[in-house]
Amino acid sequence: MRDITTSREKLLKKVRKALLEKRDNPYPNLEDLPMYPPAEEMLEVVFAEQFTAVSGQFVFCEDEVQFIENLLELAEERKWHKIYCWEPPLQKLLNTYEYPFFETDKDFDQADVGFTLCEALIARNGSVMLTNASAAGRRLSIYPPVHIVLAYTSQLVLDLKDGFKLLKEKYGTNLPSMITNVTGPSRTADIEKTLVLGAHGPKELFVFLLDG
Repeated sequence: MRDITTSREKLLKKVRKALLEKRDNPYPNLEDLPMYPPAEEMLEVVFAEQFTAVSGQFVFCEDEVQFIENLLELAEERKWHKIYCWEPPLQKLLNTYEYPFFETDKDFDQADVGFTLCEALIARNGSVMLTNASAAGRRLSIYPPVHIVLAYTSQLVLDLKDGFKLLKEKYGTNLPSMITNVTGPSRTADIEKTLVLGAHGPKELFVFLLDG
């Protein structure tokens, strides 16, 4: 009698047989293998290159004085008048140098800049890791047309997994309910395949990296 088993049935039989047979994992250490070659440049350089490649704007500051000077110059050039800052450590720094800012959400719909800290900088893809665990919450990094992040060189990590490791060390099992990885300003090319910045969030993203 001629075998009329179809190719599909033969394939399914092989799949069932394979599922029933227990075999050792041929790649037990696969997750431990590096996905990328080790970075040869300093993390600051890797992050700056990747961040600017996705339209981010990067400013390195040797100390707090240089940070304030750069911020003043940029705010004057861009005519920023309403800079919102809600995180106490960042407010303390700005108050030390008498830099004006809005500490509440009054007239928030007219904000020029949302100013926040971050959890980590991911050098490999030039991303900024943010959570809602701080006083900045969810709104400050999303609503204003410009988002400025102050970060420290101690927050630089190579890969995303290293960023999550920092989060686990900081928060333990009580991880924030929102963890996001921001790679450059908000963008979309859904409309006629034309790239538009600021479509669903800030049109510009600045990172001031402070040595320390």
